[in-house]
Amino acid sequence: MGIIPAPVGAWWFAWIALVPLWMYVNRAQGRVWLAMRLGFAWGLGYQGAAVSWVTGLHPLTWMGLSWWASLTIALACWMFVTVYGALIAALWSGWMAWIGAKIPVYHRILVGTTAWMVLEWLWTQSPLWWTPISYTQSPANLIILHLGRISGPTVIVAALVMVNGCLAESWIALRDRWRYRSVAIALFIGLHLLGLSLYLQPLQMEQDTALNIGIIQGNIPTRIKLFKQGLELGRQNYEAGYRQLADQGVDAVLTPEGAFPFLWRDQPPLVKAIQDKQVVAWLGSFMPEDHRITQSLITVLADGSIFSRYNKIKLVPLGEYIPFESILGRLIGRLTPVSTQMNLGKPDQQFLTPWGPAIAGICFDSAFPQLFQKQAAQGGEFVLTASNNDPYNARMMAQHHAHDVMRAIETDRWTVRSTNTGYSGVINPHGQTLWRSQPLVFATHAATIYRRQTQTLYVQWGNWFLPSLVALSMIAGFPSFINTSK
Repeated sequence: MGIIPAPVGAWWFAWIALVPLWMYVNRAQGRVWLAMRLGFAWGLGYQGAAVSWVTGLHPLTWMGLSWWASLTIALACWMFVTVYGALIAALWSGWMAWIGAKIPVYHRILVGTTAWMVLEWLWTQSPLWWTPISYTQSPANLIILHLGRISGPTVIVAALVMVNGCLAESWIALRDRWRYRSVAIALFIGLHLLGLSLYLQPLQMEQDTALNIGIIQGNIPTRIKLFKQGLELGRQNYEAGYRQLADQGVDAVLTPEGAFPFLWRDQPPLVKAIQDKQVVAWLGSFMPEDHRITQSLITVLADGSIFSRYNKIKLVPLGEYIPFESILGRLIGRLTPVSTQMNLGKPDQQFLTPWGPAIAGICFDSAFPQLFQKQAAQGGEFVLTASNNDPYNARMMAQHHAHDVMRAIETDRWTVRSTNTGYSGVINPHGQTLWRSQPLVFATHAATIYRRQTQTLYVQWGNWFLPSLVALSMIAGFPSFINTSK
């Protein structure tokens, strides 16, 4: 399961990968701790393989750490993220072992599906999240991803778990095996047909909504980015890229997260070029706020003034801020190179542009669908994401791109991605990638996108499917649970 996300894209395997765990948990009925250990083992395999790119943090010797200290930090981060994510499968397995033996098969499938959805939703409310099982379908299975327009990625999670559950129960059952398998096949086909009906809806591309956006991929490695060599290379690359795109006639230029790694007020870059070329720029930089800083995307107008600003909401724990700073600050300060505390952006931000409101996301924000849904509901007409994926490898870049593909489909918006080292890209509202850069190269690209004001069910009502399924599970499962407990 952990091997199949992007760039592998073996999406079909996710529709059977939960079957062994479901069967083993069923055999552990009543033995909750045994089931939790089984789930934890499954979760370690999935999470550990999926986020193995975290070890790309090593080496951090450029920050003054020894080779062994760098390796220790990278492995500790990988292990923590793996264990944190694996708790979902562990808790789910324990719950299913406790309640699963007490309710009929179809109720068990419904309750099992709902439980996994609830756990993943809880994790999206936390500061750390990356690996929903729904992203195993992105970007290879665009048809099923269109179910996200109904109520976000939880609908895709429900589809995956329910089909896996029916298949598992067909192997467990002594009778009626083909009934459960038939249900699984019918669900698989029916859900894909529903997704196909959404996928085939034509895109309206009216010329008066067109916007020509230039993208710069600076390719400034983090190991030199903060030093004189990197600062000079960044100035050269971004100014050259900006002038080149401006000469192509773009309406605006987008740069990556932290393209200018210093406080904007101290050394405003590109201002002269912007004033010369009179083309709006969206620049990734750092802004002062309450004696701290924010990781920001700012709109700079043709006269060099700041028009709007979006502050990154989901900062990377330990890398960009210290959780529970009053308690852990001194200890963490000894264990990590974190030197400056950042403020988290507020979740109710609205990112205005000269062409109307946009939906903005900075790097880690892309893993949290509710951030994009809220901005779309506020009127955001297109998506801009700015990221710095260095020092991670192409596997991480592909997974990050996969998240943005899902956000584009869920909100029904054109999406433009600018990253430091790859993959930058352009995605249409059906999740089709119209352009994607090569990794680890300097690149520029101009693309025409279209502003949209459509409102999918997910944009209008949010994650309404989850509470509905919770209520249905309680109605269906509670009477059976009470009867079997007597």
